[in-house]
Amino acid sequence: MENYVKILVLNDMMEANRMEAALNDEDIPFNIISYHDYAYDGLFQLQKGWGHIEAPSEYEDKILEIYKEIGNLEND
Repeated sequence: MENYVKILVLNDMMEANRMEAALNDEDIPFNIISYHDYAYDGLFQLQKGWGHIEAPSEYEDKILEIYKEIGNLEND
C-alpha cells in the first residue's frame, strides 16, 4: 500500500461528501478521516475541522484543484 499523507482539512460532512464523489469520479485513491469522537460528542470537530483527506502525495495537486473547483461551484 502506498504511503498516504494529509492533503487538506474538511469543514463539514457536506464538503466531505462532495469531495468523496469527485475523487471517486477521478479514480483517485484516498481516505476521509473524521475527527468525530463519540466519547467527546464531536468536541474536536469544533476545534480542528470536520476531518481531513489523505492520499498518496502525487495526487495532492489534483485533489487541491478539485477542492478549489468545488468551492467555486458553491459560490456561483
